[in-house]
Amino acid sequence: MQVGGRLFAYGCISYFLIATVYGFMSHDPIGTTAIAMTGGLAFLIAFYALFTSKRVGDLPEDNENARIEDADTDYGFFSPHSIWPLALGFSSFMFIMGFVFANWLAVLGLIALLFSVFGLVFEYYRGDFAS
Repeated sequence: MQVGGRLFAYGCISYFLIATVYGFMSHDPIGTTAIAMTGGLAFLIAFYALFTSKRVGDLPEDNENARIEDADTDYGFFSPHSIWPLALGFSSFMFIMGFVFANWLAVLGLIALLFSVFGLVFEYYRGDFAS
């Protein structure tokens, strides 16, 4: 976590430096504020990562001599063949676009979104992959 915290801390410093230079050169308050707030968000993540790394201790990615085998291998199960994440993305896109273009599209997108969520949740309870 120390590596990630330092990375975001360096990003925080560079964003604040860029915001300062941008503010003096462009006199644009909105862009300067946006870049400065990006630096603030990077500071929040850096503070959390560095504060947590003191309590957790060194992780394998913090050790320069660590091997790949030292990392935790249990990241969970991710289905390699599932079509449902694509259906979730398409149906959520359709739901959001329904607010822009037509109400009936939002209703159709919501129905497709519910169908996709149920399909993803119950994928391994029916069909060829039922356990």
